Amino acid sequence: MRDDYRGESVKAVIVPRESHRGELRPEHVVAWARDHMAAYKVPRCVELADALPRSASGKVLWRVLQAEHDARPARSP
Repeated sequence: MRDDYRGESVKAVIVPRESHRGELRPEHVVAWARDHMAAYKVPRCVELADALPRSASGKVLWRVLQAEHDARPARSP
């Protein structure tokens, strides 16, 4: 995702399994990432989604996700 200070920051868009819907929380994902990943890879934002946009060959269309994020109104602090 775009970041005014860094240019870009890590955002995780996750599609939980059916068995974990309603249980998985963004703070759980960040806590797991802090324990298992390098600091620069830990997501600053976590979004839970029902599905990811994919191409005909099955690749995730990350530019579509980025455009959807950019189209949302900015939150005020």
